[in-house]
Amino acid sequence: MKSIAVVNYAEEKGSVEIREIAKPVIGSDDILLEVANVGVCGSDLHQWTSDHSWPVNYPVVLGHEFGGHIAELGSNVTGWKEGDRVVSETAAVIDTNNPMSRQGLYNLDPTRKGFGYGVNGAMTRFVKVPARCLHTVPDQLPFEQACLTEPCSVAYNSVVVNSNINPGDRVIVIGPGTIGILCAAMAKLCGAEVAVVGLEQDKGRLQIAAQYGCEVIIGDANDWAKKQDGLGVDCVIDAAGVSATLKMALELVRPNGQITKVGWGPKPLNFSLDPLVQKNVRLQGSFSHNWPIWEKVLSLLASGRLDVNPIIGGVWNFTDWHEAFEQMHSGKVVKSVLKPN
Repeated sequence: MKSIAVVNYAEEKGSVEIREIAKPVIGSDDILLEVANVGVCGSDLHQWTSDHSWPVNYPVVLGHEFGGHIAELGSNVTGWKEGDRVVSETAAVIDTNNPMSRQGLYNLDPTRKGFGYGVNGAMTRFVKVPARCLHTVPDQLPFEQACLTEPCSVAYNSVVVNSNINPGDRVIVIGPGTIGILCAAMAKLCGAEVAVVGLEQDKGRLQIAAQYGCEVIIGDANDWAKKQDGLGVDCVIDAAGVSATLKMALELVRPNGQITKVGWGPKPLNFSLDPLVQKNVRLQGSFSHNWPIWEKVLSLLASGRLDVNPIIGGVWNFTDWHEAFEQMHSGKVVKSVLKPN
């Protein structure tokens, strides 16, 4: 049995196309997941435009934000049954004996490989998933929303786990993409006053950020950052996909404040980090997520305390992947969602 898939087949720019692939053969510890919806991530776009900074195992089926129903169970899998509604984490391959994995921080295992770049992802009808990656999707949560558990978990890890944000803190988020807006929403849930900063071409996405109760700023955010006491904000979340925004973050953060960098930027910095030292600022990276984060995020989504509907710009069939990618790449929508034809 074969299904169509959105395949990134080479490193050259634009090397993505629809191909037919065989139904995966699962191992004893795997399940076969029939995909209901899959979100398009900025990393999918970066592989499409070939400006990514991570190794890719070509050819590979794209897609790591996904959910669906269990279609088959491996012989060793317990606690699940066919038909269960599930979402999957992204750590498709890990070394369970790695010191980070043994601490539950398998997202930081250097040998980790994820769906959509290391192994085949979910922009197809069926995907092979290790049973350890699964989480139950509550019945009241539609798959169009549930498939965005992954970017919500990235934001949760950035804001709640890796940043020290208290009620009443003032926070600036740089970059109104999916992760930036979700980080802003998480900071609001933590009780912070939040502003989201973007460029002139980001007006549409900034309007989405405003729906989460955030101040929106185009360009220079210095006035907002320093309006309280002239020193800057307590925390800057750098969610832009470029390196240069770190310089902006250093200007906006207050002495003894924090910068959390979650956006990837492959180009060299080419500026001094002396302000980091002079201001006594903590610079924190944030990558991926782990099991307890997914459980908390699913609770937030199911209860409605976190609403991802405002960021969903549309749902497209797999065969219309190019339009879905273009809509996100151009900034016309924050998040595109795909579904099987």
